[in-house]
Amino acid sequence: MINKLSCIDKKATIAKNVKIGPFCFIGRNVNIAKNCYIHNHVSITGNTTIGENTEIFPFASIGSSPQDLKYKGEPTTIKIGKNCRIREYVTINPGTDGGGKITSVGDDCLLMIGTHVAHDCRIGNNVIFANHSTLAGHVIIEDNVVVGALSAIHQFCRIGEGAMIGGMSGVTADVIPFSTVMGNRAKLSGINILGLKRRNVKKKEISEFRKTFKYIFFDKKFTFRDRISEVMKKKQENHTVSKLLNFLHNHSDRSYCMPDISNE
Repeated sequence: MINKLSCIDKKATIAKNVKIGPFCFIGRNVNIAKNCYIHNHVSITGNTTIGENTEIFPFASIGSSPQDLKYKGEPTTIKIGKNCRIREYVTINPGTDGGGKITSVGDDCLLMIGTHVAHDCRIGNNVIFANHSTLAGHVIIEDNVVVGALSAIHQFCRIGEGAMIGGMSGVTADVIPFSTVMGNRAKLSGINILGLKRRNVKKKEISEFRKTFKYIFFDKKFTFRDRISEVMKKKQENHTVSKLLNFLHNHSDRSYCMPDISNE
C-alpha cells in the first residue's frame, strides 16, 4: 500500500506488501524488499537496498551523498538488512571510493532517534544504537554491540563483538569484544558480563575470559604486546577468549581503548 502523496520513482523496485506513508521520496535505484513499512516523510535515495520486514520511521534520510570532501559523485551503495528498526531522524550515508564503496547495516538492528551512520561503515547483526549515537566514516561494528546515547565513535575504529559503549562516550580507539567502555575519551572499564550471560555463555568460559582479560590489560609484568603474545602461545579452546585474541591480532588503523590505571 503506497500513499498517493509520496513520490516514488518509476524505476524503484518495491516488493509485495510494502507500506509507504505520505510525503516520502523514493529514488530510482532504491530496492525495498517485502513487508517493509516506510512511515511518512522518509527520504530514501541512491543505490540503496533495504531488507524485508524493516521499518523506517518519519524524517529518516537514507542514501544522500556522504559528508566527505573526497566524494566526487561516484556510484556507491547502502545495504540494510532484514528486521531492522530505523527510528526518527536517522541518517545513513553511502560508501566512497576510498572505503570500499558500501555502507552496510546487518539484520535485526535498532537505530534509535537521531543516529548517524557515516560513509563506509560496516555494522553487524543485532546492534543497538541509542538516541543520537554518531559514527564517523569507516567504522566497523561487530555483532551484538550496544552503543549508548549521545556517544561518538571516531573514524576507522573497530568495535568488537558484544561490546557495550556507555552513554555520552567519545570513542577514539578500538574496543575489544565483550568489554565495556565509557568516558569523555572512553576508557576500558570492564567486561560486559550481562551481555555474555544473555548469550548463554557458560560460567566457566566467562571466568576464563575474565582471567585472560585481567592479565592482558591490568597485569604490570612485561609489555602489553608481550602479554598478548604469551596468551597466544597457549592452545585456546575457549571461544570467547579466541574472539578477543583474533581481534587483537587483526590489523587496526587505531590503538585500543585501555583502562585508566593512573590512580592504581
